[in-house]
Amino acid sequence: MAPHDPNRVASIMLSWHSLDLVSCKKLQTLWAGYGQICAITARATTDQAAKHLSKLCGVEPGRAGTTYPLILKLISPPRKSATTDEGHLRKMLSYEVEQYFYSEVVPHLGSDIAIANCLASTRGMDDAAGSSELRGLMATIMVDLRPEFPVAGEKRGALNLTQVHAALDWLAAFHGRSRGLLPATLDGYVLPPLEESSRRRSSGKDVGSGLWLNGGYTYLATRGKEYASLAQDTESEWSDALCGVSEGYSLSVAELVGLFLTPCGRAIESYIHGDVKSENLFTTTNGEKVAFFDFQYVGLGLGVCDLAKLFTCSVPLHMLVDDNGGLPEKLSMCDDERGLLERYRMRLLRGEDEELYDWETFKRHWETALVDWCRFQASWGFWGNTEWLEARVRSILNDRGWRDWLYQNIRSRIF
Repeated sequence: MAPHDPNRVASIMLSWHSLDLVSCKKLQTLWAGYGQICAITARATTDQAAKHLSKLCGVEPGRAGTTYPLILKLISPPRKSATTDEGHLRKMLSYEVEQYFYSEVVPHLGSDIAIANCLASTRGMDDAAGSSELRGLMATIMVDLRPEFPVAGEKRGALNLTQVHAALDWLAAFHGRSRGLLPATLDGYVLPPLEESSRRRSSGKDVGSGLWLNGGYTYLATRGKEYASLAQDTESEWSDALCGVSEGYSLSVAELVGLFLTPCGRAIESYIHGDVKSENLFTTTNGEKVAFFDFQYVGLGLGVCDLAKLFTCSVPLHMLVDDNGGLPEKLSMCDDERGLLERYRMRLLRGEDEELYDWETFKRHWETALVDWCRFQASWGFWGNTEWLEARVRSILNDRGWRDWLYQNIRSRIF
């Protein structure tokens, strides 16, 4: 069999844990043909194997012969330049980051935050049986959470208020818990794709082997081409509003915002998911709990950056505005929007002093994240609650108080 055959890959990796492959069914092809995700069923060949896998799956201990539902994520990318194609580099690094996250971070997050546990990974497989067949591939086998979380989040507008609350609660728990896991230095984090590629070529090894230094895939340092295109797009209102040089500075609003959001060791920084949307979550039948997946862009950041994408791409519009009428050109924060944000903030701070993240600071962070998210959408293409996002950002950019706050908080990084 070819080494990229998922049946063969799954069989080899399961054998490391005394498990046999019973079935393997393709669920989906990864973006741009970089691999596939398969649902597999594994059978324990020993009582010890059953005990170990039962613990990972959070079920009653089984015995030899017990079967378990698992997920295989198999990366077998097309041939592309490893040094000049930023999009290809971003994807390949993201799969490395995801493997690291499942292997090294998830075990420390606690069982109350629903994330699939990792059973096996090609990361660090060394001389495991059959590993020679897997060279050049990246593969991860993890627990299938769908038996407990059977309802797919699907498209924007499909989530109800219970599910939205559950998503906010999950994010608050993830952000809050991960703050305690951050290492003392930033040395092991993965840089933006082109920078990381250059660093690896210079050192001759994988220097950054942890999570992204800056979580997400839309931040300005990794979207230079899109930003340049927006700056030249004279037909877009956002060209001058976001890319024009700010008063008294040599940088634009978008650049100042990007600089502010760059992780720098603030007490409230945490790991962020980096690609929060309804398509990346499953919920329980009653919608009161959610589980997120797809952690390719997990890294350091402010939690509000996760919220910006969630609110724009997954929260139904009627949960953000106070009525169903047409949206004005400029829109201040409505009570419904504030209610969702306050729910997140209070759960984020559960058991901690509220002064750690007072409302005014949180609100300014939130507004800044919306401006940054609008910059990416304006350069890439709008989708989701477009009118709401644009109206909110027009209001924020027109707020002298926000601009003064941004300039004051960014000044020390420039001068």
